[in-house]
Amino acid sequence: MPAYAAFRLAGETLALWSAAVAALAWVCVRASRGRYTWRDLGERGPDPVLRDWLILVGLLVLARAATGVEPPRQVALAGLVACLPVTLICRGLTHRHLRARRRSGRAVRRALVIGEAGALDALAQHLARRTDHEFIVVGACAIGDGAPGAVAPVVARLNASAPERPSDDSLPVLTAARRLDVDLVLVVSGPSMAGERLRRLSWAVHEYGRPLVVVPGVTEVAQRRVSVSSVAGLTMLHVAPPVRRGAAALLKEVTDRVGAAVLLVLLAPVFLAVAIAVRLDSPGTVLHRQLRVGQGGRPFSMAKFRTMVADAERLRDELTRTNEHDGLMFKMRSDPRITRVGRVLRRSSLDELPQLFNVLCGHMSLVGPRPPLPDEVAEYNEVELRRLSVKPGLTGLWQVSGRSNLSWDETIALDLRYVDNWSPTVDLGILGRTLRAVVEGNGAY
Repeated sequence: MPAYAAFRLAGETLALWSAAVAALAWVCVRASRGRYTWRDLGERGPDPVLRDWLILVGLLVLARAATGVEPPRQVALAGLVACLPVTLICRGLTHRHLRARRRSGRAVRRALVIGEAGALDALAQHLARRTDHEFIVVGACAIGDGAPGAVAPVVARLNASAPERPSDDSLPVLTAARRLDVDLVLVVSGPSMAGERLRRLSWAVHEYGRPLVVVPGVTEVAQRRVSVSSVAGLTMLHVAPPVRRGAAALLKEVTDRVGAAVLLVLLAPVFLAVAIAVRLDSPGTVLHRQLRVGQGGRPFSMAKFRTMVADAERLRDELTRTNEHDGLMFKMRSDPRITRVGRVLRRSSLDELPQLFNVLCGHMSLVGPRPPLPDEVAEYNEVELRRLSVKPGLTGLWQVSGRSNLSWDETIALDLRYVDNWSPTVDLGILGRTLRAVVEGNGAY
């Protein structure tokens, strides 16, 4: 559609033909790279679209040279560039539709899981925490005598030791798979199911016509950080380290500083209006400054528009027992210290705008974990301290996923997922989702 519109506006006689060729080439490129398969359909992120688009441009250049048809380059390029946002929008809509169907128990794949009792419980709990994946566990084959919890009905048991005959494993597994009509078999790797035993089981499952998926003990690692190799007959899983330096880190730093400077200029009238409202609403300063902890444990002064009464810090000690949060943060839905204007500012997140100065100074980033207080950091364990590996952010996964509605464990999990799997495209996606989260105001209090 964008290509056809560009050619029509330019008065090209072959507009329909050119657009049809571009559409056919696009479908072929996407299909050849597996974009319509169950593993990729509806997945998020602009990287695959951009790579496919560059391949499309190359193919059309070759077609142009081979056929001798020479449409204006500027018109053709304009039409193809317009295809990028259209495709990203369609991909996003497909993702939302797919997630909605999975939340209602549709568009899922029935899985039979195999593993030791503890591993089965861990897998089931991990899958149960989220509804955006395609797996639904309908049965379990427990290895050994352990009793899994609420994973799924245990439909078969396998010996903890390697069986003398391959059929001792394959027969109960295939019988359960047929009875439950599963779409695939999930094997949780472990000492009881590995090496030659796992290899023979895969033969039987594949002969039955079902895929076998091995679940390693690695969690919360983005797919782009994982690669597989084969060395001396051994399959090895390579996990790349998180991005901390290089061109991507430099791009983030430049984007933060430039983005903050541009936003400060554009939002100057908003700053003035909010400052006047805060000043007229209640006595006290316009800005509230707090000591926060940044990257590497370095403290910095963070500014926010004041949303509470002037002596809010003193009153907090009196309200400690009414804390509604389960972790180290203090949160109350009906905090009596919040002013009338403050409630509006918190719901719209306008109170966070002065943090753009922190971003400009390099203390914070546009996207990152929530900036913690020193007394929170003092109680961090080794896992929670990993949040300080990157700069805290004006927004982040915590903001677009529910903010104050999240439990402490959920907040930590989201922050660590960001710390370990950061990339420029992840930041871009979070910034896009932030606007929706601010408009809806979910979890803002």
